[in-house]
Formats: sequence, structure tokens, C-alpha cells
Amino acid sequence: MGYLSYTKLDSETQEGLISMSKKEVEIRFGKQLKSYAQHHCANYDKLLEEQTIRNLYNYYFVFKM
Repeated sequence: MGYLSYTKLDSETQEGLISMSKKEVEIRFGKQLKSYAQHHCANYDKLLEEQTIRNLYNYYFVFKM
């Protein structure tokens, strides 16, 4: 669950959320993504970025006003 201030949705906050999501995806699915990328000749970094953004949709956000 992410706690955000509605008045502070700047790029720094967004980058922090993406960084947090990326670490989570690497921990949970890193080996699977690497295996998939090698088997299908895909770019691992691009796959990781796509899964990072998808992972953000699974978060619950609480906005403080």
C-alpha cells in the first residue's frame, strides 16, 4: 500500500514508486524474466520495465489531502 500526498505527485515521487516497484519485480520474477528473455531473444530491461509498470496497478494507494 502506498501513502501519497495528493499535493505532492511530482516526478521525484513517481520515480520513487517506479523504483520500489522495479525492486519488487526483480525479487519476485527476476529469474523467470531472465529465462524468458534468453529463450525468446527479448530485451530483459524492456521486459523488466513493462512488468514494473504493470506491477504498479496492483498497489493500493491512500491519498492524504
